[in-house]
Amino acid sequence: MLETSLLATVAVVVREGSFERAARALSLTPSAVSQRIRLLEERVGAVLVVRGQPCTATQVGARLCRHAETVALLEEDLHRDMPLLRPPDAPRDRATIRIAINADSLATWFMPAMRDFCREGTTLLNLSVEDQDRTSDWLLRGHVLAAVTSLASPVQGCRSRKLGALRYCATASPEFVRRWFATGVTADTLARAPSLVFDRNDRLQDRWVRRLLRREVALPAHRLPAPQAFVEAALGGLGWGMNPLPLVQAHLEAGRLVELVPGRMMDLPLYWQAARLPLPELDRLSRAVLQVAQTALVH
Repeated sequence: MLETSLLATVAVVVREGSFERAARALSLTPSAVSQRIRLLEERVGAVLVVRGQPCTATQVGARLCRHAETVALLEEDLHRDMPLLRPPDAPRDRATIRIAINADSLATWFMPAMRDFCREGTTLLNLSVEDQDRTSDWLLRGHVLAAVTSLASPVQGCRSRKLGALRYCATASPEFVRRWFATGVTADTLARAPSLVFDRNDRLQDRWVRRLLRREVALPAHRLPAPQAFVEAALGGLGWGMNPLPLVQAHLEAGRLVELVPGRMMDLPLYWQAARLPLPELDRLSRAVLQVAQTALVH
């Protein structure tokens, strides 16, 4: 069996991103942290942490991090019910749930779920932002215990529950539409007008065009990896993009933004996938997420 203290050290190094910050969190010296990691790597027979700025977990290290965090959540629940079981000299590092989530969900509806969850208990949340089509990969690799994803089919070892859909609309400033789409939204005008994309994995604009025209169009694009920057770029006339309706509703009503094709919105179904583990804190988080999604998303 691997000692809990060794497993916890790996998880803290990956979470904090450096041996020095992990040492402060664990009340150890950086040398002691390094020795623990080296000892565990020798026992496992594999590199667990890629030393860098920041430190990251290898595939094996990620599996051990998830195991360590699961154990920490179970112990936190046990100590809550039986506080005398906690050794008096035990480190007070708090249990953490790691989540993968798409940026638009984080910017629109997920924060109230976090607020409701954190009103009770002391468990921390560690969010990693990724495209909704790829967050399930984080579950498969063992990096996270839960994810907001566009994948409906349950990842192995997880339970999938539908959250609802986040509604998007193709928006731009009135001046941008007059300049680039004076003759209408066609394959030719879309091939010339600058679009906005979040990153290389963002395919929402392509999907909208394919639904509208039933064909592919090569779209020139600015890359802006932040939802609010998307809105600001649209307001500033830099390009058109698929913006979540909650972020642009007020701008549409005020006329600062307009839809490229009125009424042609697109709903993106989202799912909450969480590990099938007996973790009361993970169950409590799932209830908070599902409850907020009931009112915040389209059903």
